[in-house]
Formats: sequence, C-alpha cells, structure tokens
Amino acid sequence: MTGPGRVLVVGDVITDVVAVLAGPPAVGSDTPARIRFTGGGQAANTAAWLAAQGVPVTLVGAVGADDAGRDRVAELTRAGVDCAVARLPGQSTGTVIVLATDRERTMITERGANLRLTDAHVDAAFAAAPEAGHLHLSAYTLLDAASRPAGLHALAVARGRGLTTSVDAASTAPLRRAGSAAFLTWVRDVDLLLVNADEATVLAGGLDPAAQGRALTATARRVVVKRGAAGAVWVQRDGRVVDAPARRVAVVDVTGAGDAFAAGLLAAWLAGARPEVVLARAGDLGASAVSQLGARPTG
Repeated sequence: MTGPGRVLVVGDVITDVVAVLAGPPAVGSDTPARIRFTGGGQAANTAAWLAAQGVPVTLVGAVGADDAGRDRVAELTRAGVDCAVARLPGQSTGTVIVLATDRERTMITERGANLRLTDAHVDAAFAAAPEAGHLHLSAYTLLDAASRPAGLHALAVARGRGLTTSVDAASTAPLRRAGSAAFLTWVRDVDLLLVNADEATVLAGGLDPAAQGRALTATARRVVVKRGAAGAVWVQRDGRVVDAPARRVAVVDVTGAGDAFAAGLLAAWLAGARPEVVLARAGDLGASAVSQLGARPTG
C-alpha cells in the first residue's frame, strides 16, 4: 500500500455543546449531564481524524468572523488540518446542541455561516491544493438549499480534475426532507457513499444491509452501510460484499463516531487496502471515538 494523497473535505465547521445525559431526559424538569463545549461539524471532525492518522487534509468551509469561528479554525490548525475556511463578517459560526446517551444522540442545529459556503470558496481551496487526489463531501452541504450549489460544484470540479469522490449521507431527517430521489441524483457516480442504517432505509427501503448496499450501487460505485454496534457492510457494483463486525468497547459518547469511522475508512481505502482491512481500520477509529467524550481525537 502507498500513503493516501491530500484529501479535500468539504462541509460544516460547528461549535458542539455536548450534554451526555445520565438517563432519559426528564421533560419539564432537570436531567443530570456532563456538558462540554467543543469543536464539531461532520466535515471538520472527519478532517481532524484524518490528520490524526497522518493524512494530508484540507478542510473547506465557512465560519463567522466571531470568537467561535476563530477558535474553531485555531483548534483544527493545531490538530494538523490545513484550513481553507472562510471567515464571514456578519455571520455567526454554526452551533449544535448534542443530547447524548450511551447509544444515541439527538442534535439541535443552527448551521450559521455554513449556509454561506460558495462556489468561490470551493474554487479557492482547489487552487490552493493542486496536489489533492480525493474529495470527501459531508452531505449536510447538499441537504440545505442555501449551501447545495457549493456542494454540487465541489463534486463537479473534483470529477473534472480526476479526483476520486466520497459522500457521507449525514443525517436521516434532512434526507427525508430532501427526498431520496433528489439526493441520489446529486451524488450519482461518486466512488464511495457512506450511510448509516437509518439513512440506508430512507434511501433504499427496509431491506437487509447487503441488499440496501446493492440497491445503492446503482448510484455509487461502492457503498458502506454503517450499523453501529452491529458492524458495517461494504458493497461494490461488481457484486462483492464484505461484512465486518464492530469492536466491542465501553461507550462514553457516540458523538463523532461516524466521522471517525469515515476517516479510518478513507485513510485505508485511499492507501489501497482491501475492503476487509478498510472496514477493520474504520471500526477501530469509530471505537476510539465512542470511548471518549467529544467528537475529535484527544491524543
């Protein structure tokens, strides 16, 4: 295997307010929790996990010209991420309130400046990273009409330059609102599509994971269905299916687990690893993420 080249990651940069609940929320009353303010955003998290593995990575996004935006960019830079992140006057940096239990998380989102990502921001990032070999797009960029043109432009430019491409389907509720047919049109012929079990059901119906993957290979050349504690399934257009178990660990916080999984997957796949090795590496990184509080690498 050779090392992966530079990866451009396009998508959200967010401030996460993570509340790990001691139990089910007591509606109308108080629920004890551990609360932490930290950097988040699917794209930013994936970029940080890629950098932690030594993968050259450039993050393309937008933040406000506020203290939060400055802090988000600074922490990503310290983590080894090259930031092609626009700071936009008059905009606020995106914020997500994450309510997390040991197996699930609910997010309340204000995307803020992320909605203002433009074609020009994308073009500037490509120009600054001519050696890039892969584009990874967080589908949050596609799932909101305000940022969708920039996401579609990023995919088009990547294809035109001969980069491989991947898309993480992002989140079930926005997918439902956008509609499966529209989404699958937007991501047609990407090299790799990542979906979790719920997203796979929205896009391919209530089939078993391998069948969902096979259905989605009509759109993407390779599909990975992430199943949490049940592992993951890799499906290719040529019919190959690889099923991998998850590593069993004590779960502290599931926030960012899918982003870490995506980073492990990309690092191994872009280095030429076999699907079995790719899924094992992705699972290892996902397990590391759920074993800690917060969505980014801590070491």
